[in-house]
Amino acid sequence: MQEVKFEITEVSPLDLFGVNNAKLKWIKRYFPGLKLVARGNNLIANGEEELLSNFEVKLKQLILHIKKYGDLTESNIDNVMLEDATEVLSGDGSEILVHGNGGTKIKARTFNQRKLVEAVNTRDMVFAVGPAGTGKTYTAVACAVRALKNKQVRRIILTRPAVEAGENLGFLPGDMKEKLDPYMMPLYDALRDMIPPEKLLNFMELGVIEIAPLAFMRGRTLDKAFVILDEAQNATVNQMKMFLTRMGMTASFVITGDVSQIDLPKKQQSGLTYALDRLKDIEEIRVVRLNKNDVIRHRLVKKIIDAFEKEDKNEKLNDK
Repeated sequence: MQEVKFEITEVSPLDLFGVNNAKLKWIKRYFPGLKLVARGNNLIANGEEELLSNFEVKLKQLILHIKKYGDLTESNIDNVMLEDATEVLSGDGSEILVHGNGGTKIKARTFNQRKLVEAVNTRDMVFAVGPAGTGKTYTAVACAVRALKNKQVRRIILTRPAVEAGENLGFLPGDMKEKLDPYMMPLYDALRDMIPPEKLLNFMELGVIEIAPLAFMRGRTLDKAFVILDEAQNATVNQMKMFLTRMGMTASFVITGDVSQIDLPKKQQSGLTYALDRLKDIEEIRVVRLNKNDVIRHRLVKKIIDAFEKEDKNEKLNDK
């Protein structure tokens, strides 16, 4: 057994240890063989030499994360602990994407979100797949707004399949836009965080930013645009083929979805699962998979995802 004292000087001990050492307790879960004690600016670790060496590497990564992003959440700790050190410490995708309303710095906040940004930077077509709350859509919209502000594209096109609406929109009040707007609300919400209201309204009136249901993409060529297909798991195979073949010469396509939340009829295959299977060997297409460690909503969301995943596994076992 050895004892090592780490002096915390580059960041605030409170940012690293948390209130009442809550973050330190979370860190301890990954090193059950070590005894960790926080005393002022010092962290004292007791244990085997190899464990202490591994802990020192991860501690440096946690400190670097705080220095880069000014915060350290339980999800951040999970990412650092579970990913390879060289990948976590790489700078890919970690830059500020846009300055949102009120000067908010919008950037990728987790390892896989940074992978998504890096993929968008290097590929014209990217699939981002993962459960609710992992920031798939929000990160993609931020990349789109950045591209527009940098004049890399002339417009942003955001689309979703309006599966819930089906063929029964007629009973809803208002014109077609008013009928469909509720299904597009998550996209509006993301844009409102990043673009001042007056400017956003002007962009939409001029067609610089377009939000439309997937069916409205048929017959078009989407060029010089950043195009996001959201909730892609609810696109049919034919809709997915139609959408992917709309890609113009200088377009960026991001397709986001959650294969665990398919609302299509049971006998109808999801266009997202079909595309992921058929396109997996095309080098120019990148697939980024996000998971519960990327959840940045309330901590309960991660536990809810865990519970649903366990139930899904049990159902599959019972079906066999």
